[in-house]
Amino acid sequence: MSEPLLVIGNGMAAAKLCEELTQRALGRHAVAVIGAEPHLAYNRVLLSEVLAGHMRAEEARMKPAAWWRDRGVTLQYGTPAVAIDRDRREVALSDGRRLAYSRLVLATGSHPIRLPLKGMELPGVHTFRDLKDVEALLAAAAVPGTRAVVIGGGLLGLEAAVGLAGAGVRTTLVHLMDRLMERQLDAEAAGFLRRAVEARGVEVLLGAHSDAITGEGHATGLALKDGRVIPADLVVVACGVTPNADLARAAGLEVKRGIVVDDQLATSDPLISAIGECAEHRGLAYGLVAPAYEQARVLARRLAGEDARYTGSVVATNLKVSGVPVLSAGDVTGGAGSESIVLTDRGLGLYRRLIVKDGLLIGAVLFGDTADGLFYLDLITNRTPITAMRSDLVFGRDAIAAAA
Repeated sequence: MSEPLLVIGNGMAAAKLCEELTQRALGRHAVAVIGAEPHLAYNRVLLSEVLAGHMRAEEARMKPAAWWRDRGVTLQYGTPAVAIDRDRREVALSDGRRLAYSRLVLATGSHPIRLPLKGMELPGVHTFRDLKDVEALLAAAAVPGTRAVVIGGGLLGLEAAVGLAGAGVRTTLVHLMDRLMERQLDAEAAGFLRRAVEARGVEVLLGAHSDAITGEGHATGLALKDGRVIPADLVVVACGVTPNADLARAAGLEVKRGIVVDDQLATSDPLISAIGECAEHRGLAYGLVAPAYEQARVLARRLAGEDARYTGSVVATNLKVSGVPVLSAGDVTGGAGSESIVLTDRGLGLYRRLIVKDGLLIGAVLFGDTADGLFYLDLITNRTPITAMRSDLVFGRDAIAAAA
């Protein structure tokens, strides 16, 4: 008889887990997925494309309804889980139902960070995290002459700003630091990125400290600490995310920044696992798609009876918003004993920096052409010696193959 397996969360990590699980152990578990959003699972990476009008929301779906049905996965979307009863092994839903489980997986994702600024609760202030946010932004963008300010120059902020500009909104991006995506990019790559974003109609203000959102009955702008006020009808806060560990915390599971899991992706309750943005493994909560997918694959193998372990992920960030391709992987800071191999072509808008240490590739930053990104990521992840290919390494896989 199939064991009841509940998955709380209907996002990218949950969809990947179900895909892997139905390939490995179809029939072993009676799988039910509980989602708070009233939608089939969708690709959050594509939200900026939906916002810019380049894609319909339906096109961002991970799988069609028939895919889930054909694999026997029950979907309970639009009805959030509100509590976990570990003693009875039940999950309570917002509509009063209680679902039993033998194994439970938490894939609850993350919450958008809301800044402690005066005016944050005003109408016209939004976050950029899900389809509901996109629908609200599209409604605001439909008003002629709408002006927007986006707070945050990381991945989320860039996606929101370029998406709004693509929707015809006059958009200003405000960032506290001295360059965009400062955690992933060096100054040169960030400069390329800034020029590309500005070419898409976004005004970029760096070193800008947000002080307060102005307005009384509705947001009217963003005041900076240097005294400037940027007029806006729409303020989007896109400064990052924090793991959604609310259910786990209330259920008494160990939670630090995220839900603490071991190398088996088990929480402090061995019958409950956690994957994706809500999980914290060896002190890290990644907040990225690739580690979530790696975790989903490992957990699916474990649920299929295999002896799999998750030992962590090499961090890689891939940004492609309206034709702006950027990839950052591994250790891009370098440090003592490291060297950089750099290829720059401003005319073509290409930049490539490879960080090498002790005969290994330890980091890579690519702008303008990321076709070799997975090749470099494999070299970093597998710790492949690169001494023999070093002279051609910066030119990519094809150059190395031609020289062999």
